[in-house]
This record gives sequence, C-alpha cells and structure tokens, in this order.
Amino acid sequence: MPDEKITADRLIAFSDGVFAVIVTIMVLELKAPEEPFFAALWPLWPTAASYAVSYLFIAIIWINHHHLMRFAGPPTLGLIWINFIHLFLVSLLPFATAWVARTRLASSPVIFYGCLFVAIDVAYNVFEHRVLSRADARVPAQMRRMARRRSLSVLAGFSAAALVAAVAPRLGFTLIWLALILHLRPDISGARA
Repeated sequence: MPDEKITADRLIAFSDGVFAVIVTIMVLELKAPEEPFFAALWPLWPTAASYAVSYLFIAIIWINHHHLMRFAGPPTLGLIWINFIHLFLVSLLPFATAWVARTRLASSPVIFYGCLFVAIDVAYNVFEHRVLSRADARVPAQMRRMARRRSLSVLAGFSAAALVAAVAPRLGFTLIWLALILHLRPDISGARA
C-alpha cells in the first residue's frame, strides 16, 4: 500500500511541476512596452487576453486534475500515459498563446488555439473517465453523469469556437473563454473522498 501512495504522489508532483513550467514559459513571452505611458499598453491587449485565457485554462486544468487525483488510487500504466499525453498537449499552450497574441487574434492562430483546446479536453475526458471508472462508490453515478455531460458540453464549446474562428476569430476566441466558465468548479468536488 505505501508504494501505491508514493506512485500516485509522484504522478501528482510531476504533473504539478509540468504545469508550473508551462506557466513560467508563458509569462516569459510577456514583453513590456518600451514607452513609459499607459497608452503603450493598449496595443498589447491581444497578448493580455490570450495570456489570461491560457492562464485560466491551466488553472482550471490543474484544479480539476488535483480533485480527480483524489480518486485515482494506484495509477495504472494507461492512466500514467494518458496523463503524459494530456500534459504534452497542455505544453503546447505557450506556443499557441504567443501565436494568437502576435497575430492579434488572426483566424488561423485562433483556429489552432481552439483545436488545441479540443485536443487537451479530449485527453482530459479520457483521463477523467479512467479515474472515475475506478472510483466506484466514492463518486456517485449521478455525479459521474453530470461530470460527463459538462465535459462534453465544454468539448462542444471548444469545437464550435474553432469552427467559428474560421470566419470570426474574435468571436471564436470569446467562445473559448465562455466554454472555460463551465469548468471553473471541479467536476467531482461534491464526491466523497
């Protein structure tokens, strides 16, 4: 039993470290303006907006990951691999964020950004399903259904945002942000640990 706890703790610690590195890389992309006036900040709004949305997404992912891991038990090899895939996809956020910012929310970067959110969410859904399927009585069936419905709704929102971004990138970007609101609270926060 102690070895199983250490393995789960190592998975959590590794994931936390990756999330911290990703946030650090994103913040290094933020460049201050050369001019000493507040007006010099206005042209940076795409950078601020994309950074804020990406940071919120990482915070949501970390919070939900943290809550899910309470129910994971000893991680299986499959769970470890889907966690690595999920973290890999999240690690692409700094690139996508910078591209959206530099192009001032142009269509192709926002489509890529939306598709990345879709890919991350698909990996998260697989991760969530694996954890919750092993949680048994600790997570009631109704809570699992609610989590599943919400996850599919968010996935649909990200998908719609990527499609809309082809013709209206700023609206697509806004839809990404709106879809994130559904994940502000962990899926299984009311479940018995």
